[in-house]
Amino acid sequence: MYDYLIVGAGLYGAVCARELTDAGKSVLVIDKRPHIAGNVYTEKIEGINVHKYGAHIFHTNNKEVWDYVQRFATFNRFTNSPVANYKGELYSLPFNMYTFNKMWGVVTPEEAAAKIEEQKKEAGITEPKNLEEQAISLVGTDIYEKLIKGYTQKQWGRECKDLPAFIIKRLPVRLTFDNNYFNALYQGIPIGGYTKMVENMLSGVEVRTSVDFFGHKDDLMAEAQKVIYTGPIDAYFNYSLGNLEYRSVRFENEILDKPNFQGNAAVNYTDTETPWTRIIEHKWFEFGKDEEGNDLPKTVISREYSSEWKKGDEPYYPVNDEKNGKLYEAYKELTEKETYVIFGGRLGEYKYYDMDQVIAIALNRIKKIK
Repeated sequence: MYDYLIVGAGLYGAVCARELTDAGKSVLVIDKRPHIAGNVYTEKIEGINVHKYGAHIFHTNNKEVWDYVQRFATFNRFTNSPVANYKGELYSLPFNMYTFNKMWGVVTPEEAAAKIEEQKKEAGITEPKNLEEQAISLVGTDIYEKLIKGYTQKQWGRECKDLPAFIIKRLPVRLTFDNNYFNALYQGIPIGGYTKMVENMLSGVEVRTSVDFFGHKDDLMAEAQKVIYTGPIDAYFNYSLGNLEYRSVRFENEILDKPNFQGNAAVNYTDTETPWTRIIEHKWFEFGKDEEGNDLPKTVISREYSSEWKKGDEPYYPVNDEKNGKLYEAYKELTEKETYVIFGGRLGEYKYYDMDQVIAIALNRIKKIK
């Protein structure tokens, strides 16, 4: 018998496992994938730590979380400064004075603010009701049309008018020449990759990979007093109330026999004609060098294609609209009867979390358990 069975070896599961083990509890962690680390899994290819499930840049203003992850990894000084490519025109992201200068030729913050206000008034927006109106009110019509509309529609598979305004509220807009997308107090990439960091978190914990929880549910749950479940909440209840909707992502990876493909870790393709949403060049997360500081002669790129989730796909982004919100609440009611199961993480709570939020929530959950 184990005190806890943890379903999922991603960040939420790994933090819970570490804290419970340190508290003297016996823990078994399982994962259906053949590896640990969930979506932050990195795999070394041509000496490059490749983010197999999309780019992950750790950033936080939470010192407790930052101090916590420092126990398991040393972080480099990577700063996220993506570039937007609109039909061959390159713009700075986040939207800042470099973006405004290239778009409109303005030079001062006052001129940029006036241009945004002028376009907002022309659009007649007072209280934004959807993503399109929210975006125009933040950055004006020109930037919305070139740098937001196409990318967002590809990412979500829906017209911007049909998406809620809150999706774009965290969009960074700056009247400065600051290319730091997150602008967080603490930011970086674990040296050696995220997999190594999660391995350190799970040190001394029993872990079984390639285990399908639902294929052995009764036997597995009989092995433990309590269960921490980090998978999709609707899957746990066998989709009895219907499927929650997600967006999924497909990756096309390519090894190139050249040292530099695009000169930046992330380039977003914001026109509707380009089928992929962005290209990641993984070596630039670690400045093009290996752990010994040597330049890497090859490069690995990943094209990302957003799609509607279907069974068998990996769920990435919850579609947090009104319909799915009601369905989630109905599933949440069912969890109250599962007194020996804790539902947590992005899939268990049907909510998009940044990595630092996942860690903070897991730490708080274990504090309550203790």
